[in-house]
Amino acid sequence: MNDNRAETPPVLDIAIPVYNEERVLDHSVRTLHAYVHAHVPFATRITIVDNASHDATRAIGAELAAALEGVRFVRLAERGRGRALRAAWMASDAPILAYMDVDLSTRLEWLTPLIVPLISGSSDISIGSRLAPGSLVTRSPGRELISRGYNLLLRAVLHTRFRDAQCGFKAIRAEVARALLPAVRDEGWFFDTELLVVAQRAGVRICEVPVEWVEDTDSRVNIPSTVATDLRGVLRMLRTAPVQSADLPMPLQEIR
Repeated sequence: MNDNRAETPPVLDIAIPVYNEERVLDHSVRTLHAYVHAHVPFATRITIVDNASHDATRAIGAELAAALEGVRFVRLAERGRGRALRAAWMASDAPILAYMDVDLSTRLEWLTPLIVPLISGSSDISIGSRLAPGSLVTRSPGRELISRGYNLLLRAVLHTRFRDAQCGFKAIRAEVARALLPAVRDEGWFFDTELLVVAQRAGVRICEVPVEWVEDTDSRVNIPSTVATDLRGVLRMLRTAPVQSADLPMPLQEIR
């Protein structure tokens, strides 16, 4: 982990997993950094997590960490969004952990509504939802169909109560993350779904926040491969025993 300066321990740590994102990384991190400094009233860290990129992502991430206060850069030798989030979250000293996709598809104005339920202690996990009432979504009909079909499958097969498992805009209390992550096996795109299913089965409080979201047409997501991986993950979760609620921490008191 690259940390070139002493810093105040943050209240919020936002992980950004990246793989070959040289085109957008600099602009996105600087945009998020400026927004956080202008609109978030407590110490916030941005952690860039590079998943073994082979373009200029590594150099750009290291330069951003050196140039911007409150930005860190982590380099992993293996790919996987879940692997990136696990590494960033387990190493963080912040009580509130979050992540967002590097393309900033979700408007940053929804960051405060995302984290308020965790700071107030009214929820344990907060997730952006493109399928909740009040959300505003711009994406292709094909992506819309896949998303709705996948989440309907989760409701039918795994009896999930959340509407949108895969939106790249989530936050979690750190102590809850540390309790749940050992039970989450996936290191790739299914990580989000598995984390939420494990959390729901354990009785963890999940809050859904409607968001404004615009599809990135240059996304690195391989849709057919991701769908196949997710379906295998769903079948595995059918055979997975739930985490016991007694293994989880008591709800946080309000962060001050």
